[in-house]
Amino acid sequence: MQQQRTERVQIETARHRITGDVTLAAEGFRSRISDLLNASERDFLALTDVELAPLDGGAVVRRPFVAVGRRHIVYVAPVDEG
Repeated sequence: MQQQRTERVQIETARHRITGDVTLAAEGFRSRISDLLNASERDFLALTDVELAPLDGGAVVRRPFVAVGRRHIVYVAPVDEG
């Protein structure tokens, strides 16, 4: 049985729209995005396979990994890839 899964999310900060994969538990505790955001022991959200798009219209940058400070997050939403 797989213990973890990835979910594609979009995060917006004051300056960027960031799309990437977060790792969540397959089920139960910490299996929701809200669980990850509310984990008080974490100051950063780790994302992989990331696209960074400046809100001012600059070029999109791709990175294999980005850590986003929780206090800079305006919103997080799952990306529907269906």
